[in-house]
Amino acid sequence: MGDGKAEIVNVGQYEAWNGYEGRHWADHSDRYDAVNGGFNEFLLDGAAIGPHDRVLDIGCGNGQITRLVAGRARLGGATGVDLSEPMLARARSLAEEEGVRNVTFEQGDAQVYPFPDGGFDVAVSRFGVMFFADPAAAFGNIRRALRAGGRLAFLSMAPLGEGDLGTVLAALPPREEAPIGHHGPLSLSDPDRVHEVLEGAGFDGVNCRKVEGEQIEGLDARDAGEFFAGWGPIRYNYGESEELVDTITEAMRPFERDGAVRLRGTAWLVTARA
Repeated sequence: MGDGKAEIVNVGQYEAWNGYEGRHWADHSDRYDAVNGGFNEFLLDGAAIGPHDRVLDIGCGNGQITRLVAGRARLGGATGVDLSEPMLARARSLAEEEGVRNVTFEQGDAQVYPFPDGGFDVAVSRFGVMFFADPAAAFGNIRRALRAGGRLAFLSMAPLGEGDLGTVLAALPPREEAPIGHHGPLSLSDPDRVHEVLEGAGFDGVNCRKVEGEQIEGLDARDAGEFFAGWGPIRYNYGESEELVDTITEAMRPFERDGAVRLRGTAWLVTARA
């Protein structure tokens, strides 16, 4: 694929993911994979990847899903695309360490990236498609990148009140807007909105299924509190303070069990056809 990083329309997200947010995710790739990895099998099964498939991983981040799908598409390959150079550098390093050869990682904005027409059999994403400035344009571009009959499978956050994360956030001081907002991580938390966006972009057979996974936030409440306080949306809304860490630590304490802090998380598994 060509050099797509020259054109960036999602400037706010580009700046965030190449600044503090992206560095924090890259520096703590194992921690974030522990938080989100409980949903991996749902995504991989929903994508139904075959050995010859060419797979596009949208918002690939540190590349865990890219490497996993490459293992299933052993005679094909996987391409991960993300805005964040710090996370892409981590993704390339981990792929090399693990000896995964049939992967490539590209920096670019999936909303406008010049993917080859019909160049992929499957497109996947683990919580990476909720941040588009223009979702209709982005999914239209992804649709163009898929061959006729190609498959889309992604995970997006469900409403916060349905999982334990909502309980943790409720312990924080109120903000005019929820700490993680309704235009970013929660932008695809309503199935009606998902249908509207995907069908408008040319997908059919759209299906949204609620799935539940375990999210490991840390070894104990204090460890989890320190990590969670550094998460971009929390740091942006509340700054840095020992009082904040203490508050989050106490909110995490009820979820300590079996040597870790384990939250019950919910998400939408969305599948569709091009």
